[in-house]
Amino acid sequence: MLSYSEFGDPSAPPVMIVHGLYGSGRNWSVIAKRLSDAARVYTVDLRNHGLSPHTATHSYPELAQDLAELIAHLGGPMRLVGHSMGGKATMTLTLTQPALVSGMIVADIAPAPYTHSQMPFIHAMQAVDLSTVNRRSDAEAQLAAQGVAPALCSFFTQSLDLTEKRWRLNLDTLAAEMDKIMSFPDLTGSYEKPVLFLTGAQSDYVLPEHRPAIKALFPKARFAKLRGAGHWLHADQPRAFEAAVRAFMAA
Repeated sequence: MLSYSEFGDPSAPPVMIVHGLYGSGRNWSVIAKRLSDAARVYTVDLRNHGLSPHTATHSYPELAQDLAELIAHLGGPMRLVGHSMGGKATMTLTLTQPALVSGMIVADIAPAPYTHSQMPFIHAMQAVDLSTVNRRSDAEAQLAAQGVAPALCSFFTQSLDLTEKRWRLNLDTLAAEMDKIMSFPDLTGSYEKPVLFLTGAQSDYVLPEHRPAIKALFPKARFAKLRGAGHWLHADQPRAFEAAVRAFMAA
């Protein structure tokens, strides 16, 4: 089963936050704690990330089934907040097992394939000489020397296990399955409950041409943008992101 953390009153309405590629539930702990005054918030590590199992495969039907098993274990349907890869995983779950989902926020991703490459980041992490790393700053320096932006250096090294001198990311599987990660399953049917597609105003991940596919799968989809935010909108504008989640939960 997936590794997860819990925040807030067990009797409050449940919400599960699902991270994106190279992330973990830990990246969302501050927002989860802030939201926990109004909800029971769960943050999860997807397979091949964080403290969850490493596997040889990484497809969206598998990610969705992992989430389904965890939600069933936790007691049933809940709202979902999925960012990027996590958004594709939650969309897949919502379309294949809708009884487990009582509403969803999809953060800066569309149910569509993408063509930009994530492989340079995997190669950069694989090139870090972990035997010389005693602090996260040591790994950040090696990533920066390979041209990785400072914010991403900090983000990636949150997935370092300094004691074991290893990544908590299954880089080999993520590399082998990257085509699946960048795509989206060919799913039919539709989800008839509320869905908010929340995007960064400075991001190009969700474009006008994606809307017909979104509305076909999610007829009650609504759209909102966060000013001053890019793809990592929860990190760029955390308070505005939190406010959007609160408003959606209240509605």
